[in-house]
Amino acid sequence: MKRLLVAASFLLALAVVGVGAFYSWAISKFEAAGPLDQRKIVRIERGAGLQQIARELADAGVIADPLIFRFGARVGGQATQLKAGEFAFPAAVSPKGALGIIVSGRTVARTLTVPEGRTSRKVVELVRAADGLTGKIEAVPDDGTLLPETYHYRYGDGRAELIARMRQAMQDTLDELWPQRADGLPYDSRAEAVTLASIIEGETAVPEERALVASVFVNRLERGMRLQSDPTVRYALTDGERELDRPLTRADWKVDHPYNTYQTAGLPPGPINNPGREAIAAALNPADTDYLYFVADGTGGHAFAETLREHNRNVAEWRRVRDSE
Repeated sequence: MKRLLVAASFLLALAVVGVGAFYSWAISKFEAAGPLDQRKIVRIERGAGLQQIARELADAGVIADPLIFRFGARVGGQATQLKAGEFAFPAAVSPKGALGIIVSGRTVARTLTVPEGRTSRKVVELVRAADGLTGKIEAVPDDGTLLPETYHYRYGDGRAELIARMRQAMQDTLDELWPQRADGLPYDSRAEAVTLASIIEGETAVPEERALVASVFVNRLERGMRLQSDPTVRYALTDGERELDRPLTRADWKVDHPYNTYQTAGLPPGPINNPGREAIAAALNPADTDYLYFVADGTGGHAFAETLREHNRNVAEWRRVRDSE
């Protein structure tokens, strides 16, 4: 009996030593550098469990042994704390480091840039085509309600949620800029300011010109002159649903449409695109000039004039440059 007890004690001691040795070995593997030779992004789908995640990380070359990853997650009490999403793993990340990244929920941030001057229909097309977003956009927002800028999002975010963020960003921008507007503007609502900003955005892509273009339209409004803006005519001809793939003609300027500012006085009924922050700022704080006209100068900018005679000379010069190309 005594011999049996001694033998059992010996075997138990061997088992304890063996378990301890395995634990130490497994921990060293769990904390050791992994096989990844360069940064890699791996997508973890919603509902994936520990075993599936370990296998996907091994298939992607992030870890060498799924068993070691599962062992470390269970020993550390993190097996049920794994998050879904896209995760970036650095080169040589250890299984422990990979586990920490997934548990942290630090998913990869994606970006979507909405250029200034796009219609809401075009913005919705961009959002629908953006990789990694989910869900539907039920309706196209009104033009002038979405702020163009670069938006960060994560895999699995909703398209409708991103559109809502763009709408809120526009409201926040107006909340900030509207109180800073110049005195005596010929419009007294934020909606009208956005409408003029959209026309400014359609007229020039040169940042330094926005306040000058704004001054032309403000001066015209104050004098009861029609704005005569070509971008509003293009919007009238297409209802903002597509790009006009040809130059405007004199016949286009005569089309009967509320957005045709060659035929209707004052501002059009609403914005013709989604203007950016700088165009809105220009509409609210135009330059102090006596300009009433402007025309392309052939170099990407515009030539401004106070009188029709001066403007006609600028037009003649623009035609000369155009015809010499």
